[in-house]
This record gives sequence, structure tokens and C-alpha cells, in this order.
Amino acid sequence: MKIGIISDTHGLLRPEATERFAGVDHIIHAGDIGQPEVISELRKIAPVTAIRGNIDRGDWAARYPDTARVKLGGRFFYVLHNLNELDLDPAAAGIDVVVSGHSHQPKSETVDGVLYLNPGSAGPRRFKLPIALATLELIGDALRPRIHEVG
Repeated sequence: MKIGIISDTHGLLRPEATERFAGVDHIIHAGDIGQPEVISELRKIAPVTAIRGNIDRGDWAARYPDTARVKLGGRFFYVLHNLNELDLDPAAAGIDVVVSGHSHQPKSETVDGVLYLNPGSAGPRRFKLPIALATLELIGDALRPRIHEVG
């Protein structure tokens, strides 16, 4: 199973993002969507799990939760926008992957058997940070995250 992971689009879904996600089985958006059309376009590629970020306001954003738990390919994912607001122990809760955004800095690390994955920001460039997204392949017992710079 291959999962596309994106965050901080701030209303901009780049063509490179949709190209990179071609063929994925599921997409996770970790907040700061910016415009509802971003999710509509992602849903044309694959089913989407999306949460609300700190800039997501208004009636359209109210339908998105602050966090989400989803099981994909036999693995349990916990999605939140700001990792600093994590209010549970993922390992104790049986979470395999924590997906976050907010910092605009791509990062992938495993701590206590839990993969923490921040795809970075795929929206407008902020400061000198890269424009990035991620894919995660679930192959047997292996988790294979990959950060992709785009734009």
C-alpha cells in the first residue's frame, strides 16, 4: 500500500503534488488546507483523510476534525496538525505512525517504534524552507517513508 502525505497547502495544490500522488491508495492531509477545493482535487486521486489546521476557519473547515485516527494497510495512524499538541503516548496507544504538519519542515524519524512523519509544506514557499510532501509505502512489516521536494 502506498500513502500520499501532504500538509500546509494553504489553498495551493501544486501540479507536482497531484503528479507525485498518482497511483497512491490513500492520501492524508495534516491540516492548513486553506481552501476546500484542495481536498476536492485530492479526492479525485484517492480517498482522503484530512484534519483542520490553525488557518482553517469558516463553515467549510468545520467539517474537519482537529485530529484523526485511521487504519491503513493494517497500521494505525494518528494525524494532528501541530506535533507540540500531541496529547497521548502513541506507543502506548498502539499507534504506528504519527503524521503532523505546521512547522513547514519535513522530517521523518522513528522513536520507540513509532514513525513520526512531517511532510513539510506543499503550499506557498515560506522563508527558505523547501516545498515538500511525502509518500509512505507499507510493505509487509516495513514502513518506507520518503520526503519529496517539489516546486
